[in-house]
Amino acid sequence: MLSRDEILKPIWYAFTALDVDRNGKVSKSQLKVLSHNLCTILKIPHNTSALEEHFKDDDEGPVSTQGYMPYLNMFILDKIQANFDFNELNKMCWTLSAPKRISSKHLLISGADTFKVWCIFNFLSEDKYPLHIVTEELEYFLRRLFAAVGCSWNEDRFEDYKMQLSVKKKNLNAWELIELIGLGHFTKGINTQTLSMGINVVFQELVMDVIKQGYMMKKGHKRKNWTERWFELHLNYMSYYVSEDLIEQKGCISLDRNCCVESLPDKDGKKNLFIIKCVEKSFEISASDKKTKQEWIQAIQDCIVRIRQGLSSPHRESRQKRREMRNRLKAEQEMMENRMRKLQLANERKQAQLEAMTKARMQMEEKVVEKASEVEQYWQRTQELEEMYSQLKKALDDERQAKEDEEALRILQARLLQEEANKRLELEKIHQQQQEILSQSQKEKEELERERREKESALQAAQEQLESLRRQREGAQEEYMAITKKLERAANKTKNWKHRVSKQEGLLRIISPGTKSPAKITNWGPAAFTETELNELERIWQENNN
Repeated sequence: MLSRDEILKPIWYAFTALDVDRNGKVSKSQLKVLSHNLCTILKIPHNTSALEEHFKDDDEGPVSTQGYMPYLNMFILDKIQANFDFNELNKMCWTLSAPKRISSKHLLISGADTFKVWCIFNFLSEDKYPLHIVTEELEYFLRRLFAAVGCSWNEDRFEDYKMQLSVKKKNLNAWELIELIGLGHFTKGINTQTLSMGINVVFQELVMDVIKQGYMMKKGHKRKNWTERWFELHLNYMSYYVSEDLIEQKGCISLDRNCCVESLPDKDGKKNLFIIKCVEKSFEISASDKKTKQEWIQAIQDCIVRIRQGLSSPHRESRQKRREMRNRLKAEQEMMENRMRKLQLANERKQAQLEAMTKARMQMEEKVVEKASEVEQYWQRTQELEEMYSQLKKALDDERQAKEDEEALRILQARLLQEEANKRLELEKIHQQQQEILSQSQKEKEELERERREKESALQAAQEQLESLRRQREGAQEEYMAITKKLERAANKTKNWKHRVSKQEGLLRIISPGTKSPAKITNWGPAAFTETELNELERIWQENNN
């Protein structure tokens, strides 16, 4: 989408064309016509009462540019959609402004080429009013024009022209640029038809935003036949026509971030094939040669990458970079000029100080001359004073030497006293440390003696406890041997008892239902004996034990 600054440039020309008296004011009736035409071209619903309401306090007098701009922004530019034809807007504004500024009789180019140069000027001009083009953009335009017509660029000739231009001013307006191209200042020797073709190529690239154009073969979607078409590649779309006169458009390929372009192998007798894959359908195209095919693939891929990255077209991006470079250089130049001015002011201050010092020096020299005679008079008196001074100096040296000797002796005495005091303090500190060490040694000795007695008493108690444990162990051993013997006797009796029971009751015994009382547990397992048998066994074991 075009920026607001680019849309305002042709509108500014239309507004200034309506300003007949050149005082920056246009009547309300003319503004109504201009606003209606703008709304028609920009495809905006025109509100006729809005202009009347906006300027209701100025019904009879003209309307100033400051008053029309808020209306233009609010009711027209803020409602612009992306589907209007910018070339139609340029043509309408050109129709209003060109007849009053251009006389095509003395120009070597046609009216259509003049219009295209004007559009190129608007594209390359600065975003400041009145509009002008700087020498860097003028050189860029001329270089592209010479490259389009296949001529070499004359650097020296342009440098001479730039030097002549810088004497007056450093920029050109649109009408001066048209006159420069139309009179053939730089294009002498170039055929008019060739120059017109070169202007059209630059116009297509810069203004119409055509990245690449040319004839190629396209495969149809319905009949699958191959037809030659004139293709024009823009950033967001690729349109194709019957011929390069662009009268009959046959279709348009919309490019977005989901599209891709790929090379295809030769098939159906067609060579240098590539395909553009979009979301809805794909387009197969055949270029004239391999170089052209690769250039188209690279150009389409670059457009898709720019769409994915949110970048503008290459020419607009290049223009923006040149403007940023100029602004940066201008800022650096202004900084350098400010620095030079500061240095110049500092130099002027230094010069003034130097002049003041020179003046003071001359005054001092005059005073020196005046004082020279006085110095001569005092010279003899000075000689006498010098002799008296030498004697006085000798006496003072003797006195100073005596004072130095006295001071040295006093310092030596003070140093000895200080050393004596330090030694005394050191001896007192050593004596105190000795007393502390003796008291600490006595305490440690008493502590060690107390610990020794405690350990001896603990050792004696441990020995007594060990002896008691030894006696208990011997008694337990004897008791264990007695119990072992009793157990052996009980086991023998048990075997005999089992033998007698088996003889009396037999090998099988009827098991009667048990009681609800807890089962008895013995050495032979649960419920091995009845309650009566168990009591009898317990009685026999008790008698044997006794």
